[in-house]
Amino acid sequence: MTDNSKESNPVLDADAFITANAAWVRDFPWGGLGVSPSRHMAILTCMDSRYTAQGVLGVALGEAHVIRNAGGRATDDAIRSLVLSAHALGTRGCVLIHHTNCGLHNKTNEEIRTSVADATGEDASHIDFLPFSDVAESVREDVAVLRACRLLPADYQVIGFVYDVTTGQLELVEG
Repeated sequence: MTDNSKESNPVLDADAFITANAAWVRDFPWGGLGVSPSRHMAILTCMDSRYTAQGVLGVALGEAHVIRNAGGRATDDAIRSLVLSAHALGTRGCVLIHHTNCGLHNKTNEEIRTSVADATGEDASHIDFLPFSDVAESVREDVAVLRACRLLPADYQVIGFVYDVTTGQLELVEG
C-alpha cells in the first residue's frame, strides 16, 4: 500500500497552488465569459496530461465545454455532461478526441483490475475500464454511441479524431 500522507507525498502542495493562483488572478481577463460556450460545442477527450483539448483544436477559453475522462470514452457520465451541455447550455455538437499512446491502449480489464487489486487489495471487477486495441476503432465506437443517444438533440453533430501525442497531428476518423 502507498502512504499518501502529506509528509511522504509532496505532489499536492497547497501553498504552491495558492501562489500560482495569485499570478493567474493578476492577469485574469475571463471574468465576463458566459456559462454557455460561445461556439456551441463540447469536446470529449482523454484525461491525458500531454495535451489540452482547446489547444489541439484552436479553441479559446469560453468557446467549448470540455469533458475529460480516461480514454475520452462515451461513458454514462460523459453522456450525462453532454446532455446537460446541450439542453441547459445550448451546445449543438461534440468533438470526440482519442489519442495515440493512451494508457488504455492494448490493455485488458483484467490487467487493470489486477493492478488495482495488487496496489490496494480491493476488488475492481465491477468497473469496466473500457480499454481498446485499436484507437481509430474506439473513436468510431464512441461516435456511434453519441450519434445514437436519443437524449441529445436530433440535429446534434458528432465528429471524431485521433490525436498523435508525438507529432501534435489530428487525424479525422469520423466526420
